[in-house]
Amino acid sequence: MALIKQIRQRTGLAIGVIAVGLIFFLVGGDILGPNSMILGSDRTTVGEIAGEDISYDEYVQRIEQTKMRFQQNTGRNPSESDLSSIRDQAWQALIVEKIFATQYEELGMQVSDDELVDMVQGKNIIGELRRQLTNPQTGEFDREQLITFLQSLENADPQQQAFWAQQEKMFADSRLRIKYDNMLAVSEYATNAEAKLQHKSANTIADVRHIHIPYYSVSDSLVQINDAEIRAYISKNQEKFKVTESRGLRYVRFPLHPSAEDSAAALDQINGLIAELKETSTDSSFVARNSEALNPFITVNPGDPLPQNFTNNVDEPEEGVVYGPFLSNTSSYVAYKITDKFEGDPRMRASHILLSTEGMTDEDKEQVRQQALDVLAEVNETGNFEVAAAQYGQDATSQRGGDLGWFFKDDFVTEFADAVFSANSTGVINRLVETEYGYHIIKVTELQQTLTQKVAILELELIASDITRNDVFRNADYFAANSSNPSTFEANAEKEGYTILSASNVGPTSRTLNNLSGAREIVRWAFNDASVGKVSRVFELEDAYVVALLSNKTEEGDGSINNPDIKAQATQELKNDKKAAYIKEKIEGMETLEAMQEAFPDASIGSTADLRLNASTLPGVGFAPKAVGAIFGLQESGEMTKPIQEDIGVIVAELNSIIPAPEIADYTRYQNEITNNASQRTSYMIMMAMEELAGVKDYRYKFF
Repeated sequence: MALIKQIRQRTGLAIGVIAVGLIFFLVGGDILGPNSMILGSDRTTVGEIAGEDISYDEYVQRIEQTKMRFQQNTGRNPSESDLSSIRDQAWQALIVEKIFATQYEELGMQVSDDELVDMVQGKNIIGELRRQLTNPQTGEFDREQLITFLQSLENADPQQQAFWAQQEKMFADSRLRIKYDNMLAVSEYATNAEAKLQHKSANTIADVRHIHIPYYSVSDSLVQINDAEIRAYISKNQEKFKVTESRGLRYVRFPLHPSAEDSAAALDQINGLIAELKETSTDSSFVARNSEALNPFITVNPGDPLPQNFTNNVDEPEEGVVYGPFLSNTSSYVAYKITDKFEGDPRMRASHILLSTEGMTDEDKEQVRQQALDVLAEVNETGNFEVAAAQYGQDATSQRGGDLGWFFKDDFVTEFADAVFSANSTGVINRLVETEYGYHIIKVTELQQTLTQKVAILELELIASDITRNDVFRNADYFAANSSNPSTFEANAEKEGYTILSASNVGPTSRTLNNLSGAREIVRWAFNDASVGKVSRVFELEDAYVVALLSNKTEEGDGSINNPDIKAQATQELKNDKKAAYIKEKIEGMETLEAMQEAFPDASIGSTADLRLNASTLPGVGFAPKAVGAIFGLQESGEMTKPIQEDIGVIVAELNSIIPAPEIADYTRYQNEITNNASQRTSYMIMMAMEELAGVKDYRYKFF
């Protein structure tokens, strides 16, 4: 495909030049690339980590190792989007290796031989090996496969032995990182004072009225901004206006829409396959050979829905009947066949509120149990299980009202599963269930279902044919050949009725332009080859051809008025500052919110009866942390804040009442909440801090 694309883009070249292109294609695409040794280029550094240059060869070797692991895990070659992720994983692995190796050594951390043996063949085999060695019949880890593989290593070829050695090193490195992160995570601790503050912030409530005077209430003609003020503002606020290296592009997209003939051909093809699917007795192997669906043969477990496109078109599908073809929302033709229906293992659906007791003493556990009983009583009284789950739940399910989805009995620990699967009706189980994780308050939301269905999915993509692609390419190629500068680019686009799109602040590692995916080659052209005003060749994307124009370059450094985006931002902020001053001056001395609204009819008056101290927004107004802080600084009913300038306008608030957080006997819950939140952030924050300290510099965009 790549060679065909090159030939298309050089339609006027002689046969001899094409022959040279073929030689380059066979030898390798990098022969004239940035790491080419033929051209004597010394541009072989893809980045810098902790003062050490990372060579192109070292990075590519790490990519190949990561790619091999991907193939081992998935059983397929990576797609272009997979390769992008693989390159990032390889880069992150290098960062971790270069940065953390010294840390491990200084701390005396290591993975012993016995520990490594346990990881790869003992009682605690790591997840990656378990996923690689799965029995296709049962879907479970197959220890016999692992034993056979390890026994065969002694007589394996050197390449396979080297790969396994590299795998073991990766397992050890991964375990070291886990140890390091865990060591720091468990060091997190919240004091009683911090817990009290957390409780106070969450439970101090104010009842307020407020007025929001937006900046558009003041006409732009009432505030004057000149370039000298803008320059001074930018200079004073450089931390806000620092710029990174970026490019601005304008481009014309030539979409590869299938023609009517393409659609008719695809429809004929899938209808022919449907006729065969109706007659075959081996549905799974048939769709595996002929379908372009990602998962052509699926098992729909009890409680799970059939594919939406199926149920949208068929009300009561019967076993053995082929339905379709239907046009999907991803431009493909799809047909479905339920090949089997049977009673499988039961599944249920439930929600829970977990109050964790992990790592606690018996005395602390008893306090949590008492709290859980109080929550259970509250749930039974109010019926608001989902609200209580969001307020009290201490695991990720709290964000979705405690919902656990559908599950088999074996999916959960015995105590929890027994309680759910013994229920005869939906609703809250009127007792606490204790597991190794803590105390659970459980609500059964769906009773047992056992209907299991197997579905064959026959799908064919509706794509542009080669004839259609060639027609579109000729139009794009003609446009590129006749557009040599910005003026001809615009004139030709206007003449042909093409829409010119713009992409600003495109970074060196970007892979998209606006919603244009797979645009990495265009970005590389913009950073490596293009000059301002230059028009590109035709780029071939998955669903379009693109011709681009480099409209501007921005180098890393201080922001300046010469950057139109920075000038526009600074101008708007200066205007808002002057409008805020104008508003404050005009409402000075006014004693009621209504009087202020008379002065600014576009202003809105609202009220919030339950504003909490830890809030950062005012309902109906927006993000206003300074205003919230000022409100809780008020003392008396009827007292008003001074006018407060926020990004959304000027706010004045009047206090009706304030209810302080009640004193409680035990702040353990808040201590656990602070500690857990901090622990979850630890790994990420460590990585960011280490990268900053190591001065990581990434030049990969020049190569990939």
